[in-house]
Amino acid sequence: MAQTIHFISGLPRSGSTLLSAILRQNPRFHAMMTSPVGGIYITMLEAVSRKNEAAVFISPQQKRDLLAGVFRNYYQTIDREVAFDTNRIWCSKMPALSQLFPSAKLICCVRHVPWIMDSVERLVRRNAFDLSGMFGYEGGGTVYTRVNRLAGGDGMVGYALDCLREAFYGGWADRMILLTYEALTRDPAGAMAALYAFIGEPPFAHDFANVEYRADDFDAALGSPGLHTVRREVAFEERQTILPPDLFRRFENDAFWMNPELNPLDVPVIRFAD
Repeated sequence: MAQTIHFISGLPRSGSTLLSAILRQNPRFHAMMTSPVGGIYITMLEAVSRKNEAAVFISPQQKRDLLAGVFRNYYQTIDREVAFDTNRIWCSKMPALSQLFPSAKLICCVRHVPWIMDSVERLVRRNAFDLSGMFGYEGGGTVYTRVNRLAGGDGMVGYALDCLREAFYGGWADRMILLTYEALTRDPAGAMAALYAFIGEPPFAHDFANVEYRADDFDAALGSPGLHTVRREVAFEERQTILPPDLFRRFENDAFWMNPELNPLDVPVIRFAD
């Protein structure tokens, strides 16, 4: 198994795939888009719980070893010193992760929620002849039904936002950091320098003009081609929103991480300085 493991989580369409693509340039690092480890971990957690009637025969130490084994068995054949495992569930699993991996750090990618919704809607319109698994492959919706589904507690954005709040206010300020999409795309060198310092790794000269990542098979299976495609050059794209004004305004105040008064634990945030 990789000697060190860290976790990437946070909000969708906020730069986690881009971050992984950048990290992969370092020959010591392993990183990718959403890892299967999160789903396997949840399945194992259910198997060792009272949901399984035979779990009464599993001791607390065995339970812990089985859950740790999910990571160990997955990463044992990956020849890298440091692994970054990406999944939005990790923000809600900090009590367990902090015990299983006491030195691990949690990197949370964040972005203003209206622009997350805008990004998803642009993808839907770009794939006008595909039905996306993000919306249950249903074809009769509108931008309002799509955004409402995303924003729900079990929706792709709403669930991730709830998980992020759980970690942000849960007392993990010493082991988590928020990385804003604006910082990563407008000042990638500065953002990565801050990130390396936080995880205690020596600096690395990344090439931000040659960053690429694709997961075509995964995206096609989801009915969302391009969902995890990273452009070659890291850059921020100025644009007008395609959301109706009322939908955009609905989420304007959700970026709690930008307000120092809403950060009582002083969770570090890598943000872009104008």
